[in-house]
Amino acid sequence: MTALRPERDTGASYGDAAGQGPSYGQQPYEGGGAWQGQAWQGAGRHGDPRPYGQQAPQQAHDATAVLPPYEEPTAGPSHAPPVPVDNETVALRAVDAEEARRAAPGPAAAPGGRAARRKAARKHGRRGGGPGGPSGPQTAGEAPGTAPAAPRSRMEARRAARARKPGAAVVVSRLVGELFITTGVLMLLFVTYQLWWSNVRAHQEAGSAAQHLQQDWASGKRAPGAFVPGQGFAILHIPKLDVVAPIAEGTSKTDVLDKGMVGHYGEGSLKTAMPDAKTGNFGLAGHRNTHGEPFRYINRLQPGDAIVVETQDDYFVYKMTSTLPVTSPSNTSVLAPIPRGSGFTRPGRYITLTTCTPEFTSTYRLIVWGKMVEERPRSKGKPDALIS
Repeated sequence: MTALRPERDTGASYGDAAGQGPSYGQQPYEGGGAWQGQAWQGAGRHGDPRPYGQQAPQQAHDATAVLPPYEEPTAGPSHAPPVPVDNETVALRAVDAEEARRAAPGPAAAPGGRAARRKAARKHGRRGGGPGGPSGPQTAGEAPGTAPAAPRSRMEARRAARARKPGAAVVVSRLVGELFITTGVLMLLFVTYQLWWSNVRAHQEAGSAAQHLQQDWASGKRAPGAFVPGQGFAILHIPKLDVVAPIAEGTSKTDVLDKGMVGHYGEGSLKTAMPDAKTGNFGLAGHRNTHGEPFRYINRLQPGDAIVVETQDDYFVYKMTSTLPVTSPSNTSVLAPIPRGSGFTRPGRYITLTTCTPEFTSTYRLIVWGKMVEERPRSKGKPDALIS
């Protein structure tokens, strides 16, 4: 039989020294006392008569030393001081929240039960919070922040739409205004063409015709004789006006005059002599305005000013003698061999320049006359009138 342990032999409990007091769990409570009221009255641990928390601190080596009482941590500089809260502050906050809720846009609380509140909410959604209301897109012509207009019925909307449509008088006035504007633009384009572009084109065509004519003379392709209408045969020089224009047979506007050339009266009853004729009147016509306007300033010529006609073989030099400022277009006597009103009284070798007057009209005719003073072969070079 196994022998008992020493502590068993001595009757001591486990963990107690032999013969030193009661067993484990039977030690007497050292702090005596009793509850009186709501405080514990009696001695503290280890025989301290003061209540717990007011006992004197133990030595550092005492494992059963009591900690000091707990204190709230002091707020540092980064913590705001606690705000005292009382019933009056809470009541004021509740009143402010209620006033803000009432002032905010939205459906007001409808009296009655849940069905009444739902009906009020649907009505407010159609008129206030729906499309076109304060929270929806604004309609055209509605200033931002203004209350939306009351919805109109379908008939009222149709009447408003018909009222916005322009009337017949307004439509007619608009059409007439657009017609006037279009007409004005077209007239402006036509005037621009007549006064500027026609001159540009006529100068180009006349310059090209004069260049080709001189090239033909130099190559010997062309010989004096009869010319067909529209055919160039000479070049007119007016040094004072800086005019150099080819002379073509006939006075057709489309074939001669509108191309910037000077036309020779050589057809029908208005047929006049050629420059190389022994006697006669060499009649010429030209535009005063537009289409090259070679006779624009012939009214500035003075007696003695030179007018030179250049042909393939000769230069014919005329001196201006007289002018007729205004005459009727039907006055063909100005082209007679002895022109009426020119001051000439006997046959000779004359030149007549005719053009329209006043400017930009064809109501009357302006006539300038000259008398031949020199016939110079091209082989002798240019006459003095073209050199100076």
